[in-house]
Amino acid sequence: MSRIAVVGAGAWGTALAALHARGGQTVHLVGRDASSLAAINEHHENRRYLPGIALPPAIQATDDPELALADAEFVLLVVPSQSLAGVAASLEPHLAPGATLVLCAKGIERQTGRFMSELVAGPLAPHPVAALSGPSFASDVARDLPTAVTVAATDADAADALARQLSSGTFRCYASDDLTGVEAGGALKNVLALAAGIVSGRNLGASAQAALVTRGFVELRRLGEALGGRAETLMGLSGLGDLVLTCSSPQSRNFAYGAALGRGEDLSNLKLAEGVYTAAIALRLAQQSGIEAPIVETVAAVLERELTVDEAVQRLLARPLKREVG
Repeated sequence: MSRIAVVGAGAWGTALAALHARGGQTVHLVGRDASSLAAINEHHENRRYLPGIALPPAIQATDDPELALADAEFVLLVVPSQSLAGVAASLEPHLAPGATLVLCAKGIERQTGRFMSELVAGPLAPHPVAALSGPSFASDVARDLPTAVTVAATDADAADALARQLSSGTFRCYASDDLTGVEAGGALKNVLALAAGIVSGRNLGASAQAALVTRGFVELRRLGEALGGRAETLMGLSGLGDLVLTCSSPQSRNFAYGAALGRGEDLSNLKLAEGVYTAAIALRLAQQSGIEAPIVETVAAVLERELTVDEAVQRLLARPLKREVG
């Protein structure tokens, strides 16, 4: 079996390590929190991020990237998108020649508007790059529940091979050569999940929720295509599929953050919600591309405290009437 290492010992990184360690293959999981790493090694549980879920003993958690990456053929990068550039640069000396990098974080760098594959193109240029994205909660994957995702690389044959490598009996990977489309869908859905959470937290009803998700997908598709993605990719697992999941459950950090915002709660102690960082840059990209994105615009305005939640709702409802298509 090919050697796999996972960088990032949060919930998603731990879940992916568990996925690939279930067959008995040793998987190195690189993290920084000493107590979490010790609990994984000694008790086979990530008590901080996935409490109560038993992990395979074949996971070896470590804070030593040199040990973990020395002979890894596939390296799954599962770190927050806004930190990825710095982490990638620090890993470069430890990567095996020809190791494939699989980007598992979803986002857009807020300063530059670059996707994750563009962030690693500089410091890790010699290495093949792919992205894994789709409707997947870490707790489901960690529990070995059925999940389907997309694995994308610019080379179609490489994507096919990687999908076979990363699939299991319960984790089904569909291959794509539309790397931009997969990254765009994964990043933009986070902003829309914030909006869906706000609707839920404000108790605006199921009808408003359905309308929000539907019209939000229109924005995701338009902007994703303008950024270079293909329509069929954005309508697949990494676009529409991921949007449906993250807009329907408080397991989604973005949905949970939006719901708390809608309820008027203190947000300072909530977990990282990637959409908070993505909203402003997504709006800027939409404006630069000449794409109308009123939901993204409204979410960005609420996050910047330019609008209250109630003002945001009224602004969206007061938009001029138009045909749905055309």
